[in-house]
Amino acid sequence: MPELDVAELAERVIAGSRLHVSRAITLVESSHQAHRQRARALLELLVPHTGRAIRVGVSGVPGAGKSTFIDAMGVRLIEKGHRVAVVAVDPSSTRTGGSILGDRTRMGALATSDGAFVRPSPSGGHLGGVARATRESMLVLEAAGYDVVLVETVGVGQSEVAVSEMVDTFLMLGLARSGDQLQGIKRGILERVDVVAVNKADGDNEGAARVYARELRGAMRMMTGDSAKTPPVLTCSAYTGAGLDEVWEAVLEHRQKLEEAGSLTQRRADQQRSWLWALTEASVMEALRRSPGVKQARAEIEAQVAAGSLGAPEGSQLLIEAFARDVADGTWTTP
Repeated sequence: MPELDVAELAERVIAGSRLHVSRAITLVESSHQAHRQRARALLELLVPHTGRAIRVGVSGVPGAGKSTFIDAMGVRLIEKGHRVAVVAVDPSSTRTGGSILGDRTRMGALATSDGAFVRPSPSGGHLGGVARATRESMLVLEAAGYDVVLVETVGVGQSEVAVSEMVDTFLMLGLARSGDQLQGIKRGILERVDVVAVNKADGDNEGAARVYARELRGAMRMMTGDSAKTPPVLTCSAYTGAGLDEVWEAVLEHRQKLEEAGSLTQRRADQQRSWLWALTEASVMEALRRSPGVKQARAEIEAQVAAGSLGAPEGSQLLIEAFARDVADGTWTTP
């Protein structure tokens, strides 16, 4: 298929073409320099058509059923008239860089629905497992008319923190009888949570789920010191559908509170600032890698650091000085 110019690609995305939405996301995920230039131009055209979607991050302990929950919730939202997009951030294969969990296979109903778009996105080894292009993918999907965007994290490291800085509401799934229970959930993550749902509250596990929800609610109330600021802790079952409506209602109530307080606008502004610095840091790292002076000095400096004859701080300074010389003498220029 011939490559479309950026203006036509943007037009097709805004018209809601699934094929061109997929091509646009592939473009913004690419790390190829020429593709990054086209991606920036594409986003400039799409951004005016974004900002109206409900953005929800979904995280949770391993085994909490994040993908199953999103599948069930997404189908329910489509039945209510929403168009649902999912960006599922997968851990990447160390060999190919591609997704290895294959979330589409675990969101069977949603992935085959005309009202949904599910995009597994390889993390590429970036901080916390969050894909570099997650923000850009969200914007493409919003421009295509999806009014609910769900971002599923891999549930490890700093991914929850990164995703919480991209969304309006951060939803955490809990799981009763999961071993560590309260100890397994880091305080830093709980401080960012807006809604908690204890999943798999069905069958023999229903009672345990309710007990765990009560324990977690009490722990979070102690942490916040104010019951009014304690996020709602609910129970649900992605398998039976019980409690899903209540969970979504809690998400909408949180968003309404943000709007009434004027906090949603501030949160979106903070997201833009975070995006600005994420892009800047990525660009600086790419510039360092492309610098002729850095390329020339890199192997020797790495070898000396590995051998212990040169400290990492000193090696880092030498690489920065090599880059600075390239910029000063014009050897390296921005593309």
